[in-house]
Amino acid sequence: MKNLSILLVVFAVIFSCKSDQKTTKEEVEVSTDTLIAEPGKTLKQSDGLIAIHGNYLYDATQNAAVLQTPTLMYGIVVNDKVEELNTLVEEHKSEPYEMVPVTIRGRIFKNEANDQEWENKIEIKEILKVSKPDPEENDVIKLGSK
Repeated sequence: MKNLSILLVVFAVIFSCKSDQKTTKEEVEVSTDTLIAEPGKTLKQSDGLIAIHGNYLYDATQNAAVLQTPTLMYGIVVNDKVEELNTLVEEHKSEPYEMVPVTIRGRIFKNEANDQEWENKIEIKEILKVSKPDPEENDVIKLGSK
């Protein structure tokens, strides 16, 4: 009798767990069906772009821009998005060569065309956030002597 009751409890637990997993899986598939481009990824995750946060600097005299992250420096492909980012960044700068924290989405690639430029380049596709620089950090590049 004891063995029979243990066996019934084990079967009840096994069957109840299987039906919960199946219901949960169906609910997930129904609720995210239109948002998934690849299995397990959202539309933004499937477009091949990377979200990256770093300090941004644009030099108009050289028509060049860079993004400094804690581990790498990226040369930025100058396009319409860079011009848009420059207008947003100017509101937060107190000096011409001050680096401003930004978060962008873009396509990262190796620069194989020119040895004189940055090894890693990024083409900005979307601007996510522009932050005010931290006054405690010394992110201003000063040119010239004293």
